[in-house]
Amino acid sequence: MTNNSERKLQYLLVGILVCLGLLRLLSLGLYPVADTTEARYAEIARLMFSSDNWITPQIELGRPFWAKPPLSTWLSAFSFKLFGVHEFAARLPSFLLAVTIAGLVFSWAKKIKGTTYGLASVVVLSTSAVFFISSGAVMTDPALLLGTTLCMIAFYRAVDPQPSANRVWGYLFFLGLAISLLAKGPVGIVLTFLPIGAWVLIHRNWKQIWHGLPWFRGMLLTAALSMPWYLLAEQQTPGFLEYFLIGEHWKRFVVAGWQGDLYGSAHSRAMGTIWIYWFISAIPWSFMILFALFKRHTRQHVLAVLKETPSLTSYLLVWTCTPMVFFTLAGNILWTYVLPGMPAFAMLVAAQWVRAPSSAADEDDQTLH
Repeated sequence: MTNNSERKLQYLLVGILVCLGLLRLLSLGLYPVADTTEARYAEIARLMFSSDNWITPQIELGRPFWAKPPLSTWLSAFSFKLFGVHEFAARLPSFLLAVTIAGLVFSWAKKIKGTTYGLASVVVLSTSAVFFISSGAVMTDPALLLGTTLCMIAFYRAVDPQPSANRVWGYLFFLGLAISLLAKGPVGIVLTFLPIGAWVLIHRNWKQIWHGLPWFRGMLLTAALSMPWYLLAEQQTPGFLEYFLIGEHWKRFVVAGWQGDLYGSAHSRAMGTIWIYWFISAIPWSFMILFALFKRHTRQHVLAVLKETPSLTSYLLVWTCTPMVFFTLAGNILWTYVLPGMPAFAMLVAAQWVRAPSSAADEDDQTLH
């Protein structure tokens, strides 16, 4: 690709992102809360703001909401405080979280293969159905996505053995863990360590991982940022930890039709439904990938691109697939559970039309073998 044609492509990608961003931002307040999920979390945030109780989220005044940690509720409640109680303020935090996530993806992809690849990755991510919808919806998933995305990008950058690597990424990894714990709880930790563990097993780079992260200080940072709220929540409403850790994080997923849900009914689905959810959530790119795989020359092109940087490719593949693998046997799932893998999927798709100079790609990959 010549410099002129690449510059034109970059302008096109920037134009698409600007249009998408404006469309999403300007539409935040144009329609009422869309479903029971939005209505629930918007009301919980309104009660937090009006009651000035920032420790225990409430589903009704005086009735605690133990199902989720408060990070997304804090953000919506603070937005209400700044802008007033309305749909735009309730949804604005999800939009800002999505912009932050897109910025993280762009920064890392740009470092790997340049500006065009960074922009293409963000365009793929932003136009996927699940990301576009959740970027303007009142729900907990965008906050979790920020935590897992920060963890996955920070980890890969922290273990880079190059002397120029920024060691701040090691601490940002543990900041991401704290965000995940305050967004949805231990499930965020699982969705981070499963793909990382699989990748480490594939490449057997244990020593590099051990020296690349500030494990002791990092775990202290995660605990200092997240544990105080858990302890205060249990102190204010005893019984919270038992329900949240055992009910919400064990029985909800392994007991089909779990009857212990205090706030509605469990979402019972057939095992493996998460893969159908992923295909729908990744539209239009899932259709394009499926169509491409039917053509021989396209399959060969895909394999050639994936082989350019095997260490990075394997990392993105396990990151993409982890939510579906983890929730395959779960009895209670939602379509948004595929979100944590979407940034990696976007980078894999973008790599199919943006080729890096071979020397740069090889140098980046070799550092992590």
